Amino acid sequence: MKGGDVSSISPLVSFVLGAAMATVCVLFFMSASPTRRLADISAFSTGNATQEGLHLASAANHDSGVADGDTPAAEAVTAIPAPAPAPVQAPSPWGDLEEVLQRAATKDRTVIMTQINAAWTRPGSLLDLFFESFRNGEGGVARLLDHLVIVTMDPAAYEGCQAVHRHCYFLRTSNGVDYRSEKMFMSKDYLEMMWGRNRFQQTVLELGYNFLFTDVDVMWFRDPFRHISMAADIAISSDVYMGDPYSLRNFPNGGFLFVRSSAKTIDFYRAWQQGRWRFFGKHEQDVFNLIKHEQSAKLDLAIQFLDTTYISGFCQLSKDLNKICTLHANCCVGLGAKMHDLRGVLDVWRNYTAGTPDERRAGKFQWKLPGICIH
Repeated sequence: MKGGDVSSISPLVSFVLGAAMATVCVLFFMSASPTRRLADISAFSTGNATQEGLHLASAANHDSGVADGDTPAAEAVTAIPAPAPAPVQAPSPWGDLEEVLQRAATKDRTVIMTQINAAWTRPGSLLDLFFESFRNGEGGVARLLDHLVIVTMDPAAYEGCQAVHRHCYFLRTSNGVDYRSEKMFMSKDYLEMMWGRNRFQQTVLELGYNFLFTDVDVMWFRDPFRHISMAADIAISSDVYMGDPYSLRNFPNGGFLFVRSSAKTIDFYRAWQQGRWRFFGKHEQDVFNLIKHEQSAKLDLAIQFLDTTYISGFCQLSKDLNKICTLHANCCVGLGAKMHDLRGVLDVWRNYTAGTPDERRAGKFQWKLPGICIH
């Protein structure tokens, strides 16, 4: 072979050998680091690198002498792992509290709440009387049912609620109490139920909702909100009303209770819960009465006690049917006694609403007295 021919072939041979060696090196690197290569591809193709991560990589390149736009050494590249997907929460079969509250609330985030167990939801029981009072009430009081959340204490009560009402919530507890049956006043299970109710009310406040809590043995005849002062942090019904709505000498009844959500009222509820252990064995209404002086002064809390002329009960009965808004079967123990007297109350109210304006103004209609509890 001539010298000119050899010199012309040598560059071609060198190029081929160089390309082959480069290919071998790349294949070796890829086989040695398959995981890193796939991670790098994934991170790049899905765009998971954040802007901050890009800046940090650029700074690292400058520190190592790699200019922007150059490819850094493979061992200097660190993939940014994709964040793990958030676990998907299965929807609760009992309803989500925040969703129920949001659906039921008024524009100013106020809900009406009551609490029931299976014993109070059977056909012909107190829940039926409760609804009947709204339907036969005046001044559009029935529209307030759109804002009523029924808190149920057992699965049977929840299912019964769903059959008759839109806004139902099952309050699950872990204290081992079977809430399906009636709980006798001041029994251990009764106290657990009352303090659990109190803690649930605190939760509603902490979620940013105002509430008007009503026992299910309260009959609603007219809208009671017009008797709740805008200045009140807490408005509570009275077993005994002394005449001054802001006097702490009034005796409260927690069966009809309005609370505005604020830092002050949440702090009051925390003190109220602590009072369970300070005054062990007392129910929540008694503890309210014991802490109302110190907490109203400490928190600058305005507590309104509602006039029994309008927000009435068996303890201190309003006999003026032209003014009464609600009537509570308080000072009455036992489901049977409450049912008996409230049926009589609704009979009188139906006659009253069917009467002529002159008959109503003349005070012709009065409660049937005495009953088992009403007097």
